[in-house]
Amino acid sequence: MTKKIKLFLLTITVALFATSCFEDQDDNAITASEINDFVWKGMNVFYVYKDETPDLANDRFASNNEYAAYLNGFSSPEDLFESLIYLPNDVDEFSIITPNFLELEQQLQGTRLDNGMRFGLARFSGTNNVFGFVRYVLPNSSASSQGVERGMIFTGVDGTTLTDTNFGNLLFGDNSSYTINLADYNDNGTPETDDDSISPNGNSITLTKEVITENPILINEVIETNGFRIGYLMYNGFRRSSSTLTELNNVMASFNAANIDDLVLDLRYNGGGSVDTAIFLASMISGLDNNTLFFEEEWNSDFQAAFESQNPAALINNFTNQMIIRNSDGDITFQQTINSLGLNKVYVLTSGSTASASELVINGLRPHIEVIQIGDDTLGKPQASTTIYDSEDFTRANANPNHTYALQPLIYESANADGFSQYYDGLPPTLGFELTEQIGNLGVLGDINEPLLEAAILEITGAGRFSLPEANSKFELVPDKKFIPKIEYEMFDNRNHHLSVKNK
Repeated sequence: MTKKIKLFLLTITVALFATSCFEDQDDNAITASEINDFVWKGMNVFYVYKDETPDLANDRFASNNEYAAYLNGFSSPEDLFESLIYLPNDVDEFSIITPNFLELEQQLQGTRLDNGMRFGLARFSGTNNVFGFVRYVLPNSSASSQGVERGMIFTGVDGTTLTDTNFGNLLFGDNSSYTINLADYNDNGTPETDDDSISPNGNSITLTKEVITENPILINEVIETNGFRIGYLMYNGFRRSSSTLTELNNVMASFNAANIDDLVLDLRYNGGGSVDTAIFLASMISGLDNNTLFFEEEWNSDFQAAFESQNPAALINNFTNQMIIRNSDGDITFQQTINSLGLNKVYVLTSGSTASASELVINGLRPHIEVIQIGDDTLGKPQASTTIYDSEDFTRANANPNHTYALQPLIYESANADGFSQYYDGLPPTLGFELTEQIGNLGVLGDINEPLLEAAILEITGAGRFSLPEANSKFELVPDKKFIPKIEYEMFDNRNHHLSVKNK
């Protein structure tokens, strides 16, 4: 970060905190929880929906004593944090608080205890019973070594039938291993789906959780069919490490070397990740230059007014021809010229699991190139978040040693070059390309006959339109956001210039 930017942000600090800060507990004998104090101040500064949350108003408290009484009214930092969330079942379903920022940091980089099985859940209509179906398997994981494959179905864990009240503990508990009880999908020999059924088959597989760092590039290949060369990339997370960025850039170089005609970008299981990486990927696809707007940030009114009056360029995020990553001191730690495809059209596969940075890429590209979106509506998360620590400037350096709490609040909404944002209900597929994955016909990822990929290939080659049969009325998909942790859907912005503020 340059000295000029640092001085600029100190000016913003004065504007923001003149009416909203209270003296620290040690200075004024405030008896409120030290952590609660951090929670309120962090949300008061950064939360994008501060203006819609009365308890975060700069003039909310008339005195330190009133502020202390308010903080002491909450039994835990989590209770206080949840009370400050704006429309938690509609607009903000994603801000989080964690008692252990070390685990959070690992999760944001794709490292966690994991058995490698990625699955969805569905409910048997009219019952409380649910079942799982495997979407994909991570290489070199327990699931991979035990032969778990896409399309497998399980109705129980450790011999207990899955229900909508127990699947959380059975599948996402602290257990280091569990056994899935497998089942068969039966189509009864008919093309109709209303007579399909699922029945346990007596087989089981035991899976063990290990520390895994997921490679976001699951599949990349060039498909040659009907005289077309089609690049296919299944990308499952926007990671920011130098190794993953280099690998992504190398994939684009290989597509260029193969002289592909079109690109199919598979984001159906990509819940998001780094804003930087979203900018890089969109630039790799389009080849647009540094003077073309990718998206603009929309912060709470305090930040927005300060940026607009002092440095409006800080709100602008353009396409780029260089991948650049800086450390906390502003020094460049990674730099690489982008390998651009220069496409004027891209085919993107989506589902209800497509979220956050994935949606940013789709929405940001749409004003500039043609985006053919195939699949389901995306999840609906136009906001970015960042990690807030209990330190003088809310950064990781000199964080309070008395605890490891951190916040991951939504800090701004993203608007594309047409000014479009607020897609809280998701981005719909292109008209005529509405396709929902069928549990009984998932296909093999990367295979030209896999239904969603086949739909893209048929459109590219002009061979016709693909249509899936109607969904089985006996099954009801459980939305991913009902069971997948919020952290999986983060679009995090850890660029230093958004964090250099003063906590008074």
